[in-house]
Parts: sequence; C-alpha cells; structure tokens
Amino acid sequence: MFSTFFIHRPIFTTVIALIIVIAGLVSMGSLPVSQYPTITPVQIQVTTVYPGADAKTVGDSVAAPIEAQINGVENMLYMTSTSSNTGQITITVYFDLDADPDIAQVLVQNRVNLALPQLPSVVQQYGVSVQKKSASTLMIIAIYNKDGRYSSDYVTTYSNVYVLDAIKRVDGAGQAQIFGVPDQAMRIWTNPDRMASLSITTTDIAQAINNQNALFGAGQIGQQPNLPSTQLTFPVVTQHPFTEPKQYENIILRANNEGGAIVRVGDVARAELGRKQYIDHNLLNGYPATPIAVYQQPGANGLDVSKAVRQTMEELKKTMPDGIEYLIALDTTDFVRLSIEEVIKTLIEAIILVILVVYLFLQNFRATIICTVAIFVALIGTFTGMLALGFSINLLTLFGLVLAIGMVVDDAIVVVENVERNMEKGLNPKEASLKAMQEVSGPVVAVVLVLAAVFIPAAFLPGTTGQLYKQFAITIVISVVISGFVALTLTPAMCGVMLKQRKEPHRGFFAWFNRMFDKMTKAYGKSVVFIIKRMSIALLLVAVMAGAIFYLFKSIPMSFVPNEDQGYVLAQVILPDSASLERTIETTNKIDKFFADNPAVVNRTIVNGFSIIDSQYQPNTATFFVTLSDFKKRYESIGTAIKENSKAILMSVYAQSQSIDTGVFIPIAPPAIPGIGTSSGFEFWIQDKNSGDPAALYDMTQAFLTKASQYPELANLNSTFRASNLQLSADVNRDMAVLLGVSIEDVY
Repeated sequence: MFSTFFIHRPIFTTVIALIIVIAGLVSMGSLPVSQYPTITPVQIQVTTVYPGADAKTVGDSVAAPIEAQINGVENMLYMTSTSSNTGQITITVYFDLDADPDIAQVLVQNRVNLALPQLPSVVQQYGVSVQKKSASTLMIIAIYNKDGRYSSDYVTTYSNVYVLDAIKRVDGAGQAQIFGVPDQAMRIWTNPDRMASLSITTTDIAQAINNQNALFGAGQIGQQPNLPSTQLTFPVVTQHPFTEPKQYENIILRANNEGGAIVRVGDVARAELGRKQYIDHNLLNGYPATPIAVYQQPGANGLDVSKAVRQTMEELKKTMPDGIEYLIALDTTDFVRLSIEEVIKTLIEAIILVILVVYLFLQNFRATIICTVAIFVALIGTFTGMLALGFSINLLTLFGLVLAIGMVVDDAIVVVENVERNMEKGLNPKEASLKAMQEVSGPVVAVVLVLAAVFIPAAFLPGTTGQLYKQFAITIVISVVISGFVALTLTPAMCGVMLKQRKEPHRGFFAWFNRMFDKMTKAYGKSVVFIIKRMSIALLLVAVMAGAIFYLFKSIPMSFVPNEDQGYVLAQVILPDSASLERTIETTNKIDKFFADNPAVVNRTIVNGFSIIDSQYQPNTATFFVTLSDFKKRYESIGTAIKENSKAILMSVYAQSQSIDTGVFIPIAPPAIPGIGTSSGFEFWIQDKNSGDPAALYDMTQAFLTKASQYPELANLNSTFRASNLQLSADVNRDMAVLLGVSIEDVY
C-alpha cells in the first residue's frame, strides 16, 4: 500500500514535507504581485510625429503605410490608430494573451521598417518608436519647483536627463515616460521681412544649419599603413555640434569673394533653446510640474517596482538642485497593497478559525497539531504550482487559498479520526495508522479527484472571464491535490508517531459541549423526520427559496467585477473644437479649485493638452489625476464614507462644474480591472468600411450617440473623434511655383 512506506519512514516523510514547504516559500518570493491576473492582450505601440501636419494628413501619409505593413502580423488580434492635429500618431497593435511581448515587438518593428521608405522624410528623421505598452499606469511622479527659481523648461529637461533615465533602470519600470515631448531643441524664430529683403528662404537656413552643425569623423594622424619612422598615432578631433543660441546665430547663410556682406542666421532670425514641441502644460497642486508616468512591465511585481522607484527617488533627491522637489502624486499600488493585506488578514483569520473548530471537535491537541501541519504544508506548497504555471499572487488566487483551507483540512481530519477510531479498538498508533489507511486511502483519492473535477473545467472557460477565474480555480485544485498527497503520506506518519490513547471527557467544557452537540444532533434528526412526514411543506419552502433567488438575481445590479474606491479618480476636460491650450488651462484652473476645496483630495495633477480617453495630445483637452486621502480617514464613519468616497467626490465636482460654460467636465472612475480600458464602463469603435470620409463617419457617430443616450442605463456617452475642427486651407499655385523655379516643398 502506498501509505505503508511513509508510515514506516516518518523521517523520510518529514523531509518530503519540508521540501514542499521550502519550495513553496521560495516560490512565494518569486511570484509577481498584482491586483488581478493578467487578462489584457499584449499591446505594442507605434508612435511618431509629423510636425505641422493635421490629423487627416498624418493619417493618410503616415498611419496608412504603417498599418498596411503591420496588418496580418503573426498572432495579431486587431489594431487601432489615432492621430491628432498636433501631428502625433499612435498605432496600438493587440496580440493574443499568450503571445510573447518581446517577439511581438520584434515582429511589429520588422513591419514598420518595411513602411519607413514610404513615410515623409521629416517623419523618418524624427524616427518611429515601437515599444511594448503596459495597459495601466502604476505611478505618477511629479518634479516641480515651488519658488519659481527655475523655468518649466529647465525642470522638464532636468527630469528627462537625470530622473527619467534613473527610473527606467529600475527593474520592471522600463516603460516610464514624461507626458508631452520633453526633448530639447534649438528653435529658430525667423523674421519674414528680413528674409524677403535678402532673398533667403527657410530651406536656405535649414541647409546651412545642417551643413555647418554636423559632426564629422576626420580620421587619424599616423594611421597604418605609414612610414617605419612614425612615432605617434592619434585621432583628429573636429568641432563639436553647437549648443548655444549665439553659435547658431553666427552660422553663415551667404558669403562671396567680391566684398559682399556676410549674411548670418542672426541677421534674419533669432535662436532660442526650448522644447521640440509645446503641446502640454502640467500642474501639480497649482504649481508648474513635470509629471512622469511609470508603467508596470508584464510579469513584474508591482509592489516591488513601486518600492524600488521610491528608493530611487530618495537617492536622486540627495543630488537634486536646491529648489527642485518631487512628489509621488499617484501610486495605484497603495490600493493593491491594502487589498492584498486585507485578504491575507482574512486568510490568517480563516486558518485560526479552522484550527479552533478542529480542536473543538477533535478535543485532542496532538490531533489538532497534525491537522494544522497538513493545512500549512498544502497552502505553502500551492505557491510552487502557481509559479510553475505562471500565476501571480493576486486577489483571486488568495481568495482561492481562503476557500481551500476548509478543503485541505478535511482530508487530514478523515485520516486522524479514523486512526483514533482504530486506536479505541486497542491498536497502537502505528498499527492503527496502517489499518486506517487501508480503509480511507480510496476515499481520500476519490475526494481529491471529485474536487478537481469540479474546479478544473473553469480553466477552460473562454474569453476574458475564463482568464480571470482560471487562476482562482487552478489554485484550489493545486492545494487540494497537495492536501491529498499529505493525507496519504505525512498525516498517517505523524499519527503513528504523535497520537496517544485518550479518554472521553466527563467534566469541563468539552463534556458540556459534547452533551449540547448530541442534543442538537437529536433535534436535527427529529426535524428531518418532521419534514419527511410533511413533504408538501418542504416543497413549499424550496419553491419560496427558488423564487427569492430568482427575484434577487434579477433585481441586484450585475457587473463583471465590482467597482471599488481605489483611492484616486480621473477626469477629462474637453473644450470646443480648435480651442487653444491657453483656454484649456483657464478652464482647468477653475475646475482645479473645486478639487482643492474638497477635504478628501490630497494631490491634483493636471496634464493640459492630453486626452486620457484616446491617449492623444490635443490643445482642447486636459486630464486630471486626483489622489484621495487615506482610506481610514475617509471611512472612519458612515457620514465621511458617504461624502468622501470616490464616486461622491466626482459627482460633487461634476455638479460644481456645471457653472462653467467654457468646457465639458467628464468624471472618470478608474477601471475595476487595471488594463481593461482607461475607465470603468466600456468603449467601442465605429468603423467606416465604405466611403472613408471623416465627415460622414462623424455624422454617423453623433447620430449613434444621440440614439444611445435615450437609454437610461447608459451615461456619460462621448467620443473624442472630431471631423469639424477649424482649419486654414492653403492652396498653392503649383504651375506658377514650377515656372518660378520654386520647389513645392520649399513653399510649405
């Protein structure tokens, strides 16, 4: 018999149990920690900029060639493309959940390379970025200066050069980025009148800067092959690229040998150091700031990443210039950490309750120790299986462990009670253990198989729901299988060594409990007899319960997972089409006061010019990231919980924003599952497969929204798609341009 080997070798059995526990503890430290299992498709993002181009031009000249090449890449589900009038283009390619993100990135990069020759030259010079995209924001770090000692450009440059690079080196935070375009550039502000009087074009200026500000490799002196008498070999160093505005202004545009004046860039323009694009304006609690978004890479431990980023920022703070400060404006792991702590607390409480119940009924300290050991070995060993299957420590796997506690202890109880029953017949502990396992080995295996058969089918559920609950079900199966193995090996071995004969208690608490329990058992038996004799009453009760279940099922609101207060909220502000960034800033400053006046709000980060709904930069949009105060403070009483929960805060600001007629305030609750959209609720796309006319698609979209708004269960319907933005059309007489010898490219 299988168990006989282990009963006769208790030391060997103990070693096996220790190996299971040690492997589980090691696996526990290696498992990633997250709120929910990874259920979002692998995403690869392609981004670039066509400076000065409108959304339609970007879509036709940049997005179309890239999309044509990417379409059909291996394991691709679908892709989305968004362009804006700032020249920004973002293409997101979605892959199967099982796809390797690194392989997917390489496949997309190869397809993008095929499209590069078809792109405008200015886009090729700017470059096309292909990166793995995380579906959710982990943290937002704001770098700011309160006293106004430094300009916003200086703070942005410092953040880009020193802070961002350090954060990217943190394991799991390699996708961190600064909102907007933080890269520096030398901006040349031309004087059209002076240029016209000197017959100089913008092309002349660009060519002169490119020619005179290049970095050249000039070779080496004494390089082989050379004369035998050569004593030294050293490189020739050329002039470094210009870094100061004055150097750019001294670049020569025109000169000749006939005594003519030398025309320099400074004669027709001025140079100024700034950013490549000014498409955003960011504030932290009313102060200009540079926000850095930290995204969690797939497979990384979110809690460890957050901790490492905080440590990195503390180290950077020591070398920051006086006056520059940082603040963790948002950390989504705070809610994850709190949620997991609560579940772990529940897990510990469940273990304690199970142990107490086992002791109450077995009334034997040694037997309780055996069952407790079985619980810990099964639960800790489960982490080894979780690591092998690529799971994570999340709310669902922890809930699975909580549910499994009652299952894993059952096998041990069956074995222990049967051993005690045989000991009452006069057998010693080892003989009783051998006889007990002959009787219950089959039932123990059957119980394990039945429980596995109940939960394993959940692993094959299709879609997002199946992915969500697969880890929950398989975690229970792993713990049950390990508990079955422990019940066949460790538990009988411990019974043979630890159990002793005991007498039934006749006095004290246990004697009283046994008498009361016997009375309850007899009363229950009488009630069963009563119900059997009056079957109509039983059927009526069953019908009432079935009706109540059906009614509650229909009346209780349904959702994928419950929307919880996660300690932060989001908001979108949309102004009329073609509104300037200055108007957007003026509107968001008014709304910011509403958030600032709320006692439950701690930090407000505003990214003016950025739309979180479609991740595009548009001057008439802005995004709020608002961090709320500690949960304990906001939920210390029923009154504060009603007034200061996240939904109440959003609704309060929304009501106050109705007095502002310059823009629309859209409250956004964070998604219940990070990565499933940018907000709670749902989103969908309307595709035009016929004309491809943006105006027609816009009209269809608005008609659809008008019809959908008639349904009371749908709220906050909106679309960021616009086809009626204010535009200035520039028509060039191409025939005249050719006759005058002017390049069409120079005209634009």
